[in-house]
Amino acid sequence: MAAATASALTVERKRLVLDANILIRGCLGVRVRTLIAEYADRVDFFVAEANVAEAAGYIADLARDKNLDEAVCTEALLSLMRVVQIVEDTVLESAREEALARIRDADDWPALALGLQLECAIWTEDQDFFGTGVATWSSSTVERYLNS
Repeated sequence: MAAATASALTVERKRLVLDANILIRGCLGVRVRTLIAEYADRVDFFVAEANVAEAAGYIADLARDKNLDEAVCTEALLSLMRVVQIVEDTVLESAREEALARIRDADDWPALALGLQLECAIWTEDQDFFGTGVATWSSSTVERYLNS
């Protein structure tokens, strides 16, 4: 019996694109941060640069609205970004037109383009991603994917 090669033993890591609303939930709540921390050793999490900017733009206002400490919420975003890989928007340009043709809300094209390029699912709470041809997971169901 021949010895197995190292490449035959390599297990491909799961990949998952995060939408801006998931980053926001990760800064204002506990569940998203907990799931990302729990699965970071076996799942690669990605986010489009535009989605990071979008989340950062909302965090301070949402923190105030929820009577949360803005500095703590901002630090939570920085903490998430130590685990989540940012993909520059320029890298997504080649998939922009296809993403725009598939999605109802043109503002959501970066996350969809990233999902298309990486050929992986998107973690989102936004129903505009449904029917785009890319698998989507919500916060209530994503653990099924992460465990599969």
